[in-house]
Amino acid sequence: MAGTDEDAVAAADDALYVLTAVLLTPAKFPSVLGDDYPEACAALGLAPLADGYGLVIGQDGGGARWTVVIDDVSLVAVAIASWDCGMEYDLSPDEHTVVAALPGWPLAVAVAAPGVPAPHDPDPETADGPALSPPDTSTWGAAQRRLGADEIALQWAMWREQIDDAAFPRPNGGSAGDGNGPDGEVTDHDVSDSKGAGEAETETPKGHSGIRRVLAEARAYVDTSPPLGRVRSSFASGDARTLRADGPGWSLVARTDDIAFVLLDDEPGEVLPVGRGPELPGLLEALDKMAVRPS
Repeated sequence: MAGTDEDAVAAADDALYVLTAVLLTPAKFPSVLGDDYPEACAALGLAPLADGYGLVIGQDGGGARWTVVIDDVSLVAVAIASWDCGMEYDLSPDEHTVVAALPGWPLAVAVAAPGVPAPHDPDPETADGPALSPPDTSTWGAAQRRLGADEIALQWAMWREQIDDAAFPRPNGGSAGDGNGPDGEVTDHDVSDSKGAGEAETETPKGHSGIRRVLAEARAYVDTSPPLGRVRSSFASGDARTLRADGPGWSLVARTDDIAFVLLDDEPGEVLPVGRGPELPGLLEALDKMAVRPS
């Protein structure tokens, strides 16, 4: 396993200035690292343990970037929850919880520790293996596609209010959501910057091949379990759940009581809303039942 050298652990553990922390578990992991939990673990050279990890990201006294991997997931979860509430929390993992000290940062971090040199990769002589670096999101690809899906899940209301349900054509004149039309009715939205909602552009012809492929692969997950974390379910408003599913070249975000949005690697910057139709509600319900949920 990369980064388990005792000298590297000691170097990172010595006066580590913690900047942030993230969870790496089957139900919650940085999706920019992979389509599923095992893939995200592999990006860091870690075994996909069932209970997951906490990633403590910071700098040592010389300013070098380190990612300390610990197996005390609850400690990191409490720290993140405290920070999210605007509370101070001293995240100081016990030495026996440290699994690995990995040189570099796997995610983009916009802050730096005060009073130490600017962030830089550790000296190769103190690190066991090459330094981690964030995935390239400067051009459209899997990493940016997954970040786009993250943004939609986070800002669901903003994205949903742009969708006019009348844009989903119904063959017998019914309104969207009444179950009269087929799945796969979509309109394009541009999210090439993955930072905010785009404006509606054009209606995509019914029967979009990319949508058909995504829905077919998502249905296959119900019958044959995909790698852990490919389908995740989290809280939403009311009795609904937010679903996130990923696969080779695609991401899907949905609310169990509403529509879905699909992003594809081969359609750069486009978000494809999918009307409920007669089949989507059942598919979302089935996916929610087999999805990984936060404990």
